[in-house]
Formats: sequence, structure tokens, C-alpha cells
Amino acid sequence: MTIAASARFEFRLRPEAKSRIEQAAQLVHESTSDFARTAAEERANRVLQEHMLATIVPADFFDQLLQVLDEPAKPNAALKAAAQRTRDVVKRR
Repeated sequence: MTIAASARFEFRLRPEAKSRIEQAAQLVHESTSDFARTAAEERANRVLQEHMLATIVPADFFDQLLQVLDEPAKPNAALKAAAQRTRDVVKRR
């Protein structure tokens, strides 16, 4: 089921911008309304997507994270056991 567009947007722009939009719309065989609407929708989707990809954390959390990442690695028991198993396998071959 297709829902007809019924909401409106009206805005003013410089004459040279209007001319470029009309020219570009003509090149892709679209009406200026369709061209402008599609461009606005694509930009809105891109901005919203970029916003949703960003994770906002408190500054102190971020500072602590960077500090931990800068520290030398401290292997735990599981990592030590895996390294030993690897050494045992490599010696056998």
C-alpha cells in the first residue's frame, strides 16, 4: 500500500542555487520537486545514520579507556594456557 505524500516544506534559496537544482533535475529527468525532496531525504538519512553510529560516553570514562589501552598487556591464565598449548603443538611438528 502506497501512502501519498501530503506534508509540505517550503523554503527560499538564492537564484543561482535554484538554477543549479533545476539544471541537475533536468539532467536526471526528474521534476525539481522530486530532485530536491530526494536530496533532502538522502541527506537526512545520512545525518541520522552518522548520529546513530556515534557513541557518547563521559569524558572520564574515555580517558580511563585510553589509559588502559596504553598500558602493557597483562596475560591472564587462559591466555597463558593457550600460549603453552601453541608452543607444545609447534614443538611436535
